[in-house]
Amino acid sequence: MRTTRLSAAALSVAAALTLSPLAPAHADAIGVRDRADLDHGVDLRSVVVDHRAENVVVTTTHTDLRPSFRTGSSGAVYLDTDELDAGPEYVFVGAFFSGSDYQLLHTDGFGNRRWGQPVEGSYELRLRYLKDQARIRIARDAIGSPDQVRVAVRVSGTRPDGTSRGVVDWLKEPRSFTEWVAQ
Repeated sequence: MRTTRLSAAALSVAAALTLSPLAPAHADAIGVRDRADLDHGVDLRSVVVDHRAENVVVTTTHTDLRPSFRTGSSGAVYLDTDELDAGPEYVFVGAFFSGSDYQLLHTDGFGNRRWGQPVEGSYELRLRYLKDQARIRIARDAIGSPDQVRVAVRVSGTRPDGTSRGVVDWLKEPRSFTEWVAQ
């Protein structure tokens, strides 16, 4: 008798989920998974973009984020805030090891040769090694208080032998953005 009730409850939940409309891609938050494709602790596994009233929060999750500078773990989160202008307008760059630095910069595209002046405003990077996460918070007014935002994420690291060639991981495809996330 109890099995029947549980099965009926499971069926009604499944039916409700199947019949309910999916959340739009322009909701206030979006999560994107990335495949395990890098043999390094900085391997990007997921990105969550949360477009809040006061801040844009981007949380990246990795395979085995470690505080040692020897990992060379770092990342660049490109922010596109203007759908009429192709490419990112801002880039948040920083290292993901203990004692490292970070900065939010203006940019006119991808790659460090296109990075410009620092952005004035409130932003921060919090590293959570036990959760294998890097959490970036950017005040919306620092990036022009956009109605919507999308991100492209690139991470890299250093191999134990000191080389870094081939230790690069993009969320999904190189220079590809998430869906737009509205405030």
